[in-house]
Amino acid sequence: MTNPIRFCLVLHNHQPVGNFDYVFEQAYQDSYRPFLDVFEPFEDLSLSLHTSGPLLEWLDQQHPEYVERLAHLVSKGRIEIIGGAYYEPILTLIPPRDRVGQIRRYTEWLESRLGTHVKGMWVPERVWEQSLTSEIVDAGIQYTVLDDFHFRNAGLTDAQLHGYYLTEDNGRLLRVFPGSERLRYLIPFAQPHETVDYLRHLAEQYQNAVVVFGDDGEKFGTWPDTKKHVYDDGWLQSLFEGLSANKTWLKTTTLAESASQAAPWGKIYLPDASYREMTEWALPVPRQCEYEDLVHEMTNDPRWTRISSFIRGGFWRNFKVKYPEANEMYSRMMMVSRRLHEAERQGGADKQFEQAWRSLYRAQCNCSYWHGAFGGIYLPHLRNAVYQQLIVADNLLDQLAGDTAPRIQATVDDYNFDGRQEVCLANDKLICFLAPASGGHIYELDVRSISHNLLATLARRPEAYHRKVLAGADQNDRDLASIHDRVVFKQEGLDQRLQYDTFVRKSLLDHFFEIDTTLQAVVSGEAEQLGDFIGAPFETRIRRNPNRIQVQLKRSGYACGVPVTITKGVTAESGSGTLEIAYLLEGLPADQPLHFGVELNFAGLPSHADDRFFYQSNDKKLGQLQTQLDLENAFDLGLADQWLGIDLHLSVDQPTRWWTYPIETVSQSEGGFELVHQSVVVQPHWLVRGDASGCWSMTMQLEIDTSLAESRMQPTEQAALS
Repeated sequence: MTNPIRFCLVLHNHQPVGNFDYVFEQAYQDSYRPFLDVFEPFEDLSLSLHTSGPLLEWLDQQHPEYVERLAHLVSKGRIEIIGGAYYEPILTLIPPRDRVGQIRRYTEWLESRLGTHVKGMWVPERVWEQSLTSEIVDAGIQYTVLDDFHFRNAGLTDAQLHGYYLTEDNGRLLRVFPGSERLRYLIPFAQPHETVDYLRHLAEQYQNAVVVFGDDGEKFGTWPDTKKHVYDDGWLQSLFEGLSANKTWLKTTTLAESASQAAPWGKIYLPDASYREMTEWALPVPRQCEYEDLVHEMTNDPRWTRISSFIRGGFWRNFKVKYPEANEMYSRMMMVSRRLHEAERQGGADKQFEQAWRSLYRAQCNCSYWHGAFGGIYLPHLRNAVYQQLIVADNLLDQLAGDTAPRIQATVDDYNFDGRQEVCLANDKLICFLAPASGGHIYELDVRSISHNLLATLARRPEAYHRKVLAGADQNDRDLASIHDRVVFKQEGLDQRLQYDTFVRKSLLDHFFEIDTTLQAVVSGEAEQLGDFIGAPFETRIRRNPNRIQVQLKRSGYACGVPVTITKGVTAESGSGTLEIAYLLEGLPADQPLHFGVELNFAGLPSHADDRFFYQSNDKKLGQLQTQLDLENAFDLGLADQWLGIDLHLSVDQPTRWWTYPIETVSQSEGGFELVHQSVVVQPHWLVRGDASGCWSMTMQLEIDTSLAESRMQPTEQAALS
């Protein structure tokens, strides 16, 4: 006779902060609603459901009838609501105080809205470090789900993965369930009976087994090609029929019931890990490629089953190294978190204070901080959403502190945690972060009125999956497969669009080129760099006046084999949305010109739209923002984004040549490989000659006008953003 077995079906539904409204709606129509439609009639089945805060808030506003359905199923004991950190942060990314705060606040919301008692939680992306145990328990949680990969890394065998364990930190005990990787690949990609057969196989071998499937709910309809398979072709209906037909030995139940009725299988301390694929994505690309090649070579080796249990990839926190742009978001988030907690310590507690908390927590949503088959660091709208929430929180904290009048300040600290000093130049309109030790470039430029970072850029870099792009895998390979195995090209010719940057795509990057260098050579990356200023350290001075501050950056280096000194200044005034950028080059030869260019990047201004365009002061439109421009003897150039409501106008004090071109990445998403617009390069450049003393100078004004956006805002929006 087959032993009874408990099968916990645990779904995780999530949409990130900043995702498009139509994506939420499509996922609702394709996954969340039809899943309940199929599930509700099977009254002898139950499951555990985690819905992330961003998604559940949207559902509560747009589809309250769905939330009411959940509440009804909760009241009948059909669905257990699993909590978690409110806005789905990677817990190890955020400070411990925010971990506890996010979990507690979401528990309170869920219990109030759904009439439930939250005991368990979902760990975002299953990113685990053992010290999280204490904070999770302190936040009121009794159990959670991780991958069986975590348990294997701790030394357990397959035979030991069919129950839950106790883990401990600082005297706090937490129950942890291993989620089955085998089931993640069976459901919903194999035939329904294969899942039942696998569970029967386990039941025949183990007494009192608890087996957990824990994975994304979007794989039931939202993932490519799954809607037809799961619903139209009846896959989910067949699975539930198979589970119900075998209920004499197969009990489909909740984590809560299993935790209360089944005994733990022992105690375990789990090493730092995530799910297996995530640890591979966290590796540096050369090592990731080596890892993939090794797995491919060893898969058919009879020893591989034994060896693979000792193989693990990288460490999640190294995404902040792999993608410096992730570290920029992280360090900015930490800055706001420290400021908010200091305000709390001093007694802040009003409506604006709560709004600031919410904005900070929303900015901690994990998807923008990493990348793999999922992960959204390549998606500009998700990065923009992080910065928007951080700037909103900053604005609110300024209001709470009474800092609303025109003002100007410059502070110095290690803002990005690289062991070197950065400068924050801020007034009531703009916040500008400069990195003197890394080429004296501007790496963040926040426009307070619309809460937008114009330098939320992303450099082009190699990815392990670019090997598939170059190999030209079958572009019609759309057979149903796990998201990890699919190879689909959303555009043709992506192999021709692969290009890698040798420097960050920020602003005030100082280039020296051959005299006859062309725009196409620069765009293709073939233009030789003849200077040593990009990425090199600059000396810094801050010149202060009551209403005006200049950050002055200076370095002596070489250009075209000639010793040259560059001094550049960035000046802001209180009450002004204009930055003044001044350059002085010294030591220039009198007998030859040097080809000098200053690269500026602007992010969050999408391409291929008629209401986003270049222009000049004579109101002449010069094309959409992906246009490659090669202008001669022009004193100005503008970039307008009428949808966002921002106008950037660059003007110089002498005739200037201008290059513009887009930065586009070839990246991977759930839907396949695609080209993504990341930023617009604007590069004024000159053939410079020294005067009698070997000097050349230039002054440029960057005027940032958001009056169009502000004219559309309601008074409450203006108050929150200003």
